[in-house]
Amino acid sequence: MVIGIIGENCSGKSTLADKIKESLGAEIVTGKDYLRMAKSESEARRLFRKKLEDAVTGDSIIYVISEPDHVGLLPDEAVRILVSADLDTIKERFRARMHGNLPAPVAGMLEKKHGMFDSGDYDYRYDGVNGDPAALCEELKKAAEEN
Repeated sequence: MVIGIIGENCSGKSTLADKIKESLGAEIVTGKDYLRMAKSESEARRLFRKKLEDAVTGDSIIYVISEPDHVGLLPDEAVRILVSADLDTIKERFRARMHGNLPAPVAGMLEKKHGMFDSGDYDYRYDGVNGDPAALCEELKKAAEEN
């Protein structure tokens, strides 16, 4: 099973990925981690796509995505989960990540990107603030068993 966890920075994607990993025993790949697979980016992308295609019916992989162009790496059979959070929460989490400082250009970037994934086609929409990861993990387990 391939699970794409898609969302903005600091929306709760990594926290959800960790919970799903615990539940399903899946490997987690984040962002451009796949570049370690080869010396050239094009070869790494090709190898990563192959790995994801093989995982559709093999070992589970969770791909954590925060850039729109990475969504296209997911195979058609992947389970797509949108993780979202309100802008104030995202800013607060980013501020904490930056040791209490949120420069105006960074805040502006977060504001500009807010909602950039909202119009996509997803199997699940998960609230990265109040969502129940255990319930989603149970649904994913059932889906894995059916396939």
